[in-house]
Amino acid sequence: MDSLLSGFIQAFNLILHLNPELIGIIFLSLKVSGLALMFATVLGLPFGAIAGLKRFPGQGLAVSLMNTFMGLPPVVVGLLVYLVLSRRGPLGFLGLLYTPSAMIIAQTILAVPIVTALCYSAIVSVDPIIRQAARTLGATPLQETAALIREARYGILSAVIAAFGRVSAEVGSILIVGGNIAGYTRVMTTTIALETDKGNFELALALGIILLLMSFIINTALHGVQKRGMA
Repeated sequence: MDSLLSGFIQAFNLILHLNPELIGIIFLSLKVSGLALMFATVLGLPFGAIAGLKRFPGQGLAVSLMNTFMGLPPVVVGLLVYLVLSRRGPLGFLGLLYTPSAMIIAQTILAVPIVTALCYSAIVSVDPIIRQAARTLGATPLQETAALIREARYGILSAVIAAFGRVSAEVGSILIVGGNIAGYTRVMTTTIALETDKGNFELALALGIILLLMSFIINTALHGVQKRGMA
């Protein structure tokens, strides 16, 4: 009990004194997850919008695949990215393995299906009367699309927040492709795993506290967005 209490005290000291190693790990984590989220949004939002706004052959299969890929096992994604980026892989010449770029690629792959599927759900959930009203008022196809996306904006924002929650807590894939290199590819989740194995609980606890705080903020934001969307 005393060692646990001591660990928490040291963890809070690291946070309060802005320990340089702690800050560096947090900054890299936010950078990797933030860029992955940006790329996932740029890729996933158009696909989700097209699937929700248009009717095309194989749409049912596409939607099923989107929902299936939301549950992609992170370690499988990490393995596939590793094989592609390894020296013998098709993109090995880029030298991206064990770099933050490889981690961003892995997290983007995990986040794209979430953004796509949830954006699709948000758009198809819009009341059909909105589309009918836009057509009645003589809206162009572009204006009609803009009106539907505007109505689905809270659902789309929820999709982005949910995707960020997924990638910020990810450990399996980025551990495989990033290598957990100190000062270079070591992020919060991989550091917690490593430091716990080493018995360095104060740093692991400090990062755990930060992750819990981030999770609370993300879920609070998601709840707020969903509440506004239902208002």
